[in-house]
Amino acid sequence: MSEQSPRSSLISCLRYRDAPAAIDWLDRAFGLQAQLVIRNDDGTIAHAQLTSGGGMIMLGSCGDTEYGRLMKRPEQVGGFVTQSVCMIVDDADAVYASAKKAGAEIVIEIKDEDFGGRSFTCRDPEGQVWTIGTYNPWV
Repeated sequence: MSEQSPRSSLISCLRYRDAPAAIDWLDRAFGLQAQLVIRNDDGTIAHAQLTSGGGMIMLGSCGDTEYGRLMKRPEQVGGFVTQSVCMIVDDADAVYASAKKAGAEIVIEIKDEDFGGRSFTCRDPEGQVWTIGTYNPWV
């Protein structure tokens, strides 16, 4: 994906019921690469770091932990989210095609944006919202 962005000092953190499956899906759909995956003894994910270009997200399995009790999954709140992830790519149409092939629910079709760039918005299999586009606010 895009190699133009500097490394960000802000990193989104997500929780998934099936974090191992989410890691695989995020690779297939968006090309995110697992940089670090720490598994619990029961196979759930204690912590994972997935990267693309200079960006990163962190994720883990849902659980009854101090941090986990602060978060709700979209399915627990009527499908809504209070934050989403925006991913800068070089070719939004190519990522759109791979996201659709991987089964992403497209919620905003791919289009040219008035502010520049081309983007689409989708939900991953657990309902997290992702906007993927070529607009790069860093350049």
